[in-house]
Amino acid sequence: MQDSVMAVTSHDVARLAGVSQPTVSRALRDQAGVSAVTRRRVREAARQLGYVPSHAGRALSTQTTGRIGIVSAELGNPFYPALLEPLHAALAERGYRAILLTDRGDAPVELEPLIDGSLDGVVLTTTERSSALPHELTRRGLPFVMLNRTVAGVCADACAADNRSGAAAVADLLVDLGHRRIGGVLGPESTSTGEERALGFRDRLAERGVPLSPRHVVRGPFAEATGRAGLRALLRADPAPTALFCGNDVVALGVCNAARAAGIAVPEQLSVIGFDDIPMAGWDLVDLTTVRTDLAAMARAAAQLITARIQAPAAPVRTVIVQSEIVLRRTHAPPPC
Repeated sequence: MQDSVMAVTSHDVARLAGVSQPTVSRALRDQAGVSAVTRRRVREAARQLGYVPSHAGRALSTQTTGRIGIVSAELGNPFYPALLEPLHAALAERGYRAILLTDRGDAPVELEPLIDGSLDGVVLTTTERSSALPHELTRRGLPFVMLNRTVAGVCADACAADNRSGAAAVADLLVDLGHRRIGGVLGPESTSTGEERALGFRDRLAERGVPLSPRHVVRGPFAEATGRAGLRALLRADPAPTALFCGNDVVALGVCNAARAAGIAVPEQLSVIGFDDIPMAGWDLVDLTTVRTDLAAMARAAAQLITARIQAPAAPVRTVIVQSEIVLRRTHAPPPC
């Protein structure tokens, strides 16, 4: 007959750490009133004993689950892992477990998993400007934060990049280099990121006396294929642009791939600039000139916003804008003679 294995409880952790059971509960949930020393001692005791908090029990006793849903696109787009990894870590530091829900264009995330009581809150990262989801979450009273995207008319916490100023800086760079035939392979109008970057770029070019010609603009999803198809289309313009601003780095990589296939040298014949500064943009093989947004800072801000909203549902709504800056690498140059 095998010996039965007794489950480790929070009382066992309390005895090993030399604290009360309520202190264990508060320490593991990162609640106020527990010193940093005590919190470390409790976590070390929990680690030694292999203690895993019971979320079911926690939900019954505190009316919370310790889970926050993250609605995101499929992770094939390298932007999302770069954003979600620090977001997952920031939520864990605050005592929450992240639950990923995939939002695809052909199969949008369903409402039921968000509102079935298994989540304390939600972080929305892929919301389109016409999405009904933020309105529905507001109606049902589920705390949520919009990260990277915003929706006009929704009164909710949000954290986003300063897309307009970042795009304006790209326009300044290209005009200062001497480019006059400037184009764009821009993101979709259905997203706040796509529209804000397009407007910031177009408006600054107009201010500098270099209007953005419609024949030099292509728009599409934030995908590598958009960059490839976009460059092929723009090469048919007469004359073709000598510089392109891309809706994000993934689109820019598609442009660079298509340029190489067409025998066009970047940047000697075509300058290409992205947006976001995802990790692969800095790889030696890529060395993409782009607009950097501190994705880790955005993730930390979103984690702070959602946990604060869960704890104080009636608090004033906050918006955090993370500044952007040009990163000069190897894909920009003056126009060809």
